[in-house]
Amino acid sequence: MTVNQLQSQAITMPALSDTMSNGRLVKWTKKLGDKIKKGDVIAEVETDKAVMEVEAFQDGYLSGPLAAEGGEAPVGQTIGYIAADSAAISSVDAAAIETARPTAGNGNAAAKSAAWPEPVSAVLAASTASLRPASWHRESPVDKTPSAAQVRSTLEAGPPYRVERASSLREAVARNMIASAAVPSFRVTANLPVAPLMAAAQARRYSLSVLFARACALTIAAHPLFNAAYTPEGLARRERVDIGIAVDHGEGLITPVLRDAAKRPLAELALDWNTLRERAKNRRLAPADYTGATFYVSDLGVFPVVYAFDSIIPPGAAAILSIAAAGVQGAFVTLTCDHRVVFGADAARFLETLEQQLKDPKRLFGGETPQ
Repeated sequence: MTVNQLQSQAITMPALSDTMSNGRLVKWTKKLGDKIKKGDVIAEVETDKAVMEVEAFQDGYLSGPLAAEGGEAPVGQTIGYIAADSAAISSVDAAAIETARPTAGNGNAAAKSAAWPEPVSAVLAASTASLRPASWHRESPVDKTPSAAQVRSTLEAGPPYRVERASSLREAVARNMIASAAVPSFRVTANLPVAPLMAAAQARRYSLSVLFARACALTIAAHPLFNAAYTPEGLARRERVDIGIAVDHGEGLITPVLRDAAKRPLAELALDWNTLRERAKNRRLAPADYTGATFYVSDLGVFPVVYAFDSIIPPGAAAILSIAAAGVQGAFVTLTCDHRVVFGADAARFLETLEQQLKDPKRLFGGETPQ
């Protein structure tokens, strides 16, 4: 460590959520030697699901060596320094701290850097950490995940290939899906009327996603088991209905959460959703924006070709509702359920109640008057 570094405070890769083990330095927003104040944004870091801003923790000057942009570092590793005064600024340039970068493969060699760890199964949302049973960390006896050696053996038998590292978001989705695959689940599909809801959304100028979330939240209020989650000790009963709505980011799905969707004014939920959707589009969601949902909705209704589909239950939930494109007689929806929490008859009753909510959307608006 140089004399200048001893006179400086280290900037470390922050832990932006309880599940974060590594972060990718997207860019430095300040240059080497820039004067900075406490609270200034000095860098952007990519987590599993979003790009977060790193703020200066004290006044001073950005000092080197700085980690290279685009590289990855474990939580807690030094990525730069803040010098107390200009005389303590290190002259080391911005590429001096080694951070992991993916390496290119040749022919059938699987490109791999030791600093890029293998994906860890069952890295779950921070808010569900206390809800996950130990069995979620194991492979399902029916559907075991192929080992890396098995996959590579199959690849070697085929055409030449190269390994391209997935984005942080795709890796996070893969880990969660591996965890979810061990959940004993079943599916119930129904054809539900959606024309009244679509007309109400257009007339009131509300997002259809918000109205579906409200309809599901009110249905859950009548069937509270769907707001529970399985734990080895028993069912975790939640007192508030928080609806996660799947959003396609191109690189994968992320689920912004509408909090207290059954009780808050619909206009307030709509404003929240507009903000969340914009943040999701720009990958600026904070972990609190997309973790801790008690029920999930996935809507592919914007794709007319989708007749019906089902979804995998995210960890910490009892069910997820998949909504297909609307036809003349309605839309097919599929409710995927955790069989440890609810049973087939419970799902049928849930869908019956949801049907009534969709047939008469006025109840979704409460005492609100048309705009």
